Amino acid sequence: MTLIAFIRHGPTAWNAAKRLQGHTDVALSEAGRKVVANWRPPAALAGAAWFVSPLLRCVETAQWLGVRQPQFEPRLMEMSWGQWEGRTIADLRAADPAGMEDIEAMGLDFCAPGGESPRMVQDRVMPFLRERAASGVTTGAVTHKGLIRAIYSLATGWPLLGKPPDKMNWESAHLFRLDADGTPHVEQLCVPLDGNGKGAD
Repeated sequence: MTLIAFIRHGPTAWNAAKRLQGHTDVALSEAGRKVVANWRPPAALAGAAWFVSPLLRCVETAQWLGVRQPQFEPRLMEMSWGQWEGRTIADLRAADPAGMEDIEAMGLDFCAPGGESPRMVQDRVMPFLRERAASGVTTGAVTHKGLIRAIYSLATGWPLLGKPPDKMNWESAHLFRLDADGTPHVEQLCVPLDGNGKGAD
């Protein structure tokens, strides 16, 4: 089985405002840069091949992590929020409470107008996972919350309804093992980005 680790990008101004980013190319905020300035890859990723979403917030995060010459991988981009990018979930719920309730109850098939569903994201990223599994090379990926949640769903069977079985710390690395066909399994969640690779107790 092949080890792969996913790290979410550092905070942006849109994160702070709870605005949906999706494919909108938002840079790290000044506060976000201060957060990632102390991040280091876990020891388990020594010698890993690195892949990065081409969106600026991930590219900047990879630079702060000390990742050199990563491969830009469009399949690691965030889930597209289509017409909702730049808006907040709170505003959308206020504007159409019944409609949003119906859409949010769709779980893996939740989809903004003109956007992607988590299931579509899974379909997009699975070929990448299969390629990494075939390589047998330990892999690090700097990516997005929506994509990591989609992979976590594949690994656990969580249908993206209600709370996930595990609490996810988004300022840490999440490690998975890939079967030969690319199917992910949870190896270790919430590994601190202090460079020592030790998980939380």
